[in-house]
Amino acid sequence: MMDDTKNFLKTMGIERENEDFTSKKRFDDGGQYRLEIPGVQSPSALETIVKTCKKENIFIHRVTQTKGIMLLSDEEITKMADLARISEMELFLAVGPRAPYDTSASVNTSEGVRIGYRLRGYDNLVYAIEDVKRAVDLGVRGILLYDEGLLYILNNMRSVGELPKNLHFKLSAHAGCSNPASAKLFESLGLDSLNLVRDLQLPMIASIRSAINIPIDLHTENPKSSGGFIRHYEVPEMIKVGSPVYLKTGGSVAKTHNWDTTNADGEKRVKQVGLVKRIIDKYCPDAIISPKASKDLAIPEN
Repeated sequence: MMDDTKNFLKTMGIERENEDFTSKKRFDDGGQYRLEIPGVQSPSALETIVKTCKKENIFIHRVTQTKGIMLLSDEEITKMADLARISEMELFLAVGPRAPYDTSASVNTSEGVRIGYRLRGYDNLVYAIEDVKRAVDLGVRGILLYDEGLLYILNNMRSVGELPKNLHFKLSAHAGCSNPASAKLFESLGLDSLNLVRDLQLPMIASIRSAINIPIDLHTENPKSSGGFIRHYEVPEMIKVGSPVYLKTGGSVAKTHNWDTTNADGEKRVKQVGLVKRIIDKYCPDAIISPKASKDLAIPEN
């Protein structure tokens, strides 16, 4: 059934994977998975996470801020960059201003919300680029994006030396990528790491992994605003079909995507990572964790 369409998709590197699919792709260091805590909005929250990780002997490869660079002071960005550098973590800050911060009335309606966090108009595109340049000047080498047009521009800027060659771009799940064709498009635009829609089933993840080579970011749990579901027991299969993957953990502690993580929340997020690591160690002990974060994302000393 529908063989002509399926055969054409296959010529483009897109096909359905069978239930036994196992990804042979890896991070450059040979690892299959890395650990990430999203929603780290402030230096104090990051500091708590760093201290708790040391106490619990848990290594986190990446932390991500989601509210927006524009909402952080230079001092806060610098402190977060310093904490990440000392702890050998990757630090990603979210770009702004996005539609919910703009004058858009549509984004606050049930239909208009579907435009997501994309940028509206020329000026907001310029503002977003300036937001990225500010973070880069303060030492940040990881940017969380929500808009494919912005990705297109930033990748071109990186290619011609307007931005550092080791600046990495990851796409938010709020951009709505949920099929292999979209994933290939984002990869072709220069994306370095892809957050998929949070509730994709394992065969869906497998088909996307088969189509692209960049790391995939998978939510092992989610804030209440994104459904609140927890997928800890699926993590071994996520690693099997999705490698190389960043396992985004701790989201269930928050009520929303932009939740202000308190110090107490930071401790809870680290605990959730420990719970996921227990599942991995028990049910897929042979899974290979990257020994360290990406060297490409090393934050320069000021």
